[in-house]
Amino acid sequence: MSAARAPRALVVGEALVDVTRKPDGSVAEHPGGSPLNVAVTMARQGIDTTLAAQVGDDHFGSLVRAHLERSGVTLDGTGSSVPTASATATLDEGGAATYEFDLHWDPESLPDPADFDLVHVGSIGAWMAPGADAVADLVRRAHASGQPVGFDPNVRPALAPSIPVLRQRVFDLARLSRFVKLSDEDAEVLADGHGDPLSVLRELATHGPVLAALTRGGESAVLRSGDTEVEVQVPQVEVADTIGAGDTWMGTLLTELLLRGWTDRTAFTAEELRELGKAAVAAAAITVSRPGADPPWRGERLPPRG
Repeated sequence: MSAARAPRALVVGEALVDVTRKPDGSVAEHPGGSPLNVAVTMARQGIDTTLAAQVGDDHFGSLVRAHLERSGVTLDGTGSSVPTASATATLDEGGAATYEFDLHWDPESLPDPADFDLVHVGSIGAWMAPGADAVADLVRRAHASGQPVGFDPNVRPALAPSIPVLRQRVFDLARLSRFVKLSDEDAEVLADGHGDPLSVLRELATHGPVLAALTRGGESAVLRSGDTEVEVQVPQVEVADTIGAGDTWMGTLLTELLLRGWTDRTAFTAEELRELGKAAVAAAAITVSRPGADPPWRGERLPPRG
């Protein structure tokens, strides 16, 4: 990677519009989707980021394109003859979201991972047929050529295949990825009643990733590399909603790894894991302090409470 240019990242997966329904009955539209949010996070923090996604020539597509352009993300369209996807997020009084989706995933082509310093995949694009097979092939090619891969399954049970099939796909991708993040909700689904989120993290960490992380909402995050495991406390902020928090966390982790030149590491020390975790939780705290998936720009600081 040349010191004369910013690191280049490819993010692959869905872009959609979050239609947010609040308890007071108001409705807002925000571009989103986990891969889009990760790409926006990375671009806003100084990474030359390309998003490979299906974005239609429609109202929602215009919202997505404008959002990506404002954030400095390059869109690599994988087919625009279909409607842009949407997700309706219904918020409860505490700001937590439940989702309903209207989307599909069938990319016509994907960029060459060898053109980038890091590839990130995840969410619906990594496990929804038929496009998930194209994503898995891209990850295999990236792994074979030595390109670092980030992976966040971001499981949505209402859209996912059966749990055994989903679990197999997640673990297959994790074996080829260096950096993997799970939420506690992801881990509970993958455990399928056998074990707790930490046990799933520890199991997954033995299957290939150099760094595996578990986020737990407002509780501490856990980062693990080999046998080294640390907890990082989450800053306390006034929560507007939780949309995009995990994506900001993952995008910030990958950004820090790229900017520090750590993507080729084979292990991390406890102090290094804490440094990475603190950057990720701080960025995610900014995102939850404002409505919608609105990741921070590099240099932003946590807002004061009250």
